[in-house]
Amino acid sequence: MLQNLIQQQQGGQGSLFDALSSEAQQAVMRAREASAGTTRTAAVGTDHLLAGIVTGDNLATEALQRAGADVEGMRARFQEFRSDPWEEVYTFTPSAKRALQLSFTAARQMGVGQVGSEHLLLGLLGEGDGNAYRILQQHGASDAESLRREILRLMQQRGAQMGPGAGTPGAAAGGPGMGGGQQGPESNTPTLDQVSRDLTQLALDGELDPVIGRAGEISRVIRILSRRTKNNPVLIGEAGVGKTAVAEGLAQRIVSDDVPESLKGKRVLALDVGGLVAGTRFRGDFEERMQQMLKELQQEERDIVLFIDELHSIVGAGGAEGAVNASSMLKPALARGELQVVGATTLDEYRKHVEKDPALERRFQPVLVDEPTVDETVSILFGLRDRYEAHHRVNIKEEAIIASAQLGDRYITDRFLPDKAIDLLDEAAAEVRLRSTVPPVDVRRIEDEIAGLEREKEDAVKAEDYEKAAGFKQRVEQLKAELDEEQEGWAGRRETNAPEVTREDIARILEEWTGVPATNIVQEEAERLLNLEGVLHERVVGQEPAVKAVAEAIRRARAGIKDPKRPVGSFIFLGPTGVGKTELARTLAEYLFGEEDAMIRIDMSEFQEAHTTSRLVGAPPGYVGYEEAGQLTEQVRRRPYSVVLFDEIEKAHPDVFNTLLQVLDDGRLTDAKGRTVNFENTVVIMTSNVGSQHLVSTRQFGFTSGDGIDFGETERRAREALERAFRPEFLNRVDEIIVFQPLTKEDVLKIVDIMLSRLNKHLESQHVAVEVTDAAKEFLAEEGYDPKFGGRPLARAIRRYIENPLSSRIIGGEFGPGETVLVDRAEEGLTFALRERVFS
Repeated sequence: MLQNLIQQQQGGQGSLFDALSSEAQQAVMRAREASAGTTRTAAVGTDHLLAGIVTGDNLATEALQRAGADVEGMRARFQEFRSDPWEEVYTFTPSAKRALQLSFTAARQMGVGQVGSEHLLLGLLGEGDGNAYRILQQHGASDAESLRREILRLMQQRGAQMGPGAGTPGAAAGGPGMGGGQQGPESNTPTLDQVSRDLTQLALDGELDPVIGRAGEISRVIRILSRRTKNNPVLIGEAGVGKTAVAEGLAQRIVSDDVPESLKGKRVLALDVGGLVAGTRFRGDFEERMQQMLKELQQEERDIVLFIDELHSIVGAGGAEGAVNASSMLKPALARGELQVVGATTLDEYRKHVEKDPALERRFQPVLVDEPTVDETVSILFGLRDRYEAHHRVNIKEEAIIASAQLGDRYITDRFLPDKAIDLLDEAAAEVRLRSTVPPVDVRRIEDEIAGLEREKEDAVKAEDYEKAAGFKQRVEQLKAELDEEQEGWAGRRETNAPEVTREDIARILEEWTGVPATNIVQEEAERLLNLEGVLHERVVGQEPAVKAVAEAIRRARAGIKDPKRPVGSFIFLGPTGVGKTELARTLAEYLFGEEDAMIRIDMSEFQEAHTTSRLVGAPPGYVGYEEAGQLTEQVRRRPYSVVLFDEIEKAHPDVFNTLLQVLDDGRLTDAKGRTVNFENTVVIMTSNVGSQHLVSTRQFGFTSGDGIDFGETERRAREALERAFRPEFLNRVDEIIVFQPLTKEDVLKIVDIMLSRLNKHLESQHVAVEVTDAAKEFLAEEGYDPKFGGRPLARAIRRYIENPLSSRIIGGEFGPGETVLVDRAEEGLTFALRERVFS
């Protein structure tokens, strides 16, 4: 609403600027001069607007004087503001924009055609966060209601002296952007007024957001409305693409006379179907209300265009048993041309409800409303920028607007532009605004000190030490004066230096919504990313190729240079059981999300039959379980940034791999309900034991001769086995096939260390620690390692040789809190020692 005003040049012409009275225009120009005074600000603030008002002779200053305000004191205060403009200042602070919006509302409520200085004053009083409000308070003018009464008296006196005209209550609304607001004659459409909103009136009042980038759709709607027959357009598009905005754009075109002669002067009424049905408890109530509404529409002689949002909702609305529903009652009026309707609905709802009723469908002409591009969304956000800046009292930087469109399009995959981009920007602005309202440290310190002194003063009074209490009282008064000064300075800085919404703020909100890290990489995270291999190796022993491949995929994604249409990475981990395939996936999930449970794990042994494939995406219509979501698609839809582990894929039916082809190639999958689920931010890991016999067949039990074999030959055999088990088109879509090496003796000893450190963490609650000698560790490694089973038997060995004996001794009281247990190797098993005592 303020965009045109902000861009006005001095003496320039513009419809919104012309909505100001001559007094208000002069006040705004003086405000511009005030902003160029000693403050030298780059934007006009509320204090500058107040200076522009009180330094002139107008109705606002007269009302202030009648209300008992110190106008001369304010004029003296603002004298230093006056100066010749040092640069072209035509922008307003967010608080000033908000005050200007409130002034337009005040004029409309008072039934005045143009915004005068008095309405600007009321707008400044309504903006409690502005500097002007505090200045008015300090000079005895904080009661908006008494000022409003004085203004009305003065306007009535002026009207009696000058006769009816602009600027008097009840005058005809002449200024664009104003809705008149006066009490008009009794309405000819009382039923319609109860169940609808007048979009043309809202457009006149400047209450509708600007409609950008929908000129083609609006023109098509106007063309259909101008037809002789079947002149009822229906806007069809996904939720959030801007269907309602097209109807609002039509209302704005009508208000600005940018329509054919046949549409000029028409009212666009948005029907509330819920309000239409509400209260119709008894049979016949709904039909009576519908008949009354249709009668009013006919009486208006086609001067009304009825906009029905969610058009499908009228099919069956009010249709109780034996009653006639809304759509059936509308059909005859539509057929006779007595009613013009603009509908809006989604494509799915249109097919489900409207297309099933051919008699209703043939009376509507579909207009497809496509999702805008990112560039078009950026243009839309720039058009809405002023509204959100005024509402949140923040400055929205250009980078934040671009980031809202780009990041929203890339990472929020289950919603549509521009709706998701607008929501991102709106919530980020709200978060920045809330953050800026936290008082500074000095203000909080003084408040705490005052509270402490007040308590001490009360204690002194109770002890009848009045001299001491008087000292506390004097100090409190001094601190309150300091507090007022600090708060005024802080509040003044908040308007002058309004908080800014940046790209980082947008990225933080996006991260909260989706879990996708989109913020700029700070130094601490950069170091972790560069050392990701080391982080993964804290839990995954050996397996350098696998760890390196996963780390590089994460770094590519975080740097923003991965293929945007494919998953972050897709891997097949090939190797024998117990070598760390699943553990690497768990470790990666913990690194990305802080907990290993964040991993989406699909056990492929549950999908051995062909019919079980549907469980991944959901059962098709008509089958049992259709209403239930797919196990894979629903989890990824709710958590789009995740590690997806397909465990033991060789056990799945071949049909399952046909489903996965689309995931690996295009990064998306369509579920049974027709929703496209995005896999572009997932890491897809598949584990398999195919060919693992080649990896362990040449190894002998123990560690005597198995560590020096040629791994290259066994890896080649394992890959050949994999190629025999899976089709080429599946393997060709995987980024990397990584063969996990069997564990060496050194690897097993490292795993023992990791498991023992976990044991010590569990013992922390008992305040007991365990130290294991190298000899004991070697014993555990020999007892717990089997080439066929990898490192899994190690957990059983530690449980058998350490945890079971240790738990018995702790329960028996042999080891207590604060003690350290030393575990060593003996001829037969392990010994547990505590200082001088030894237990075997």
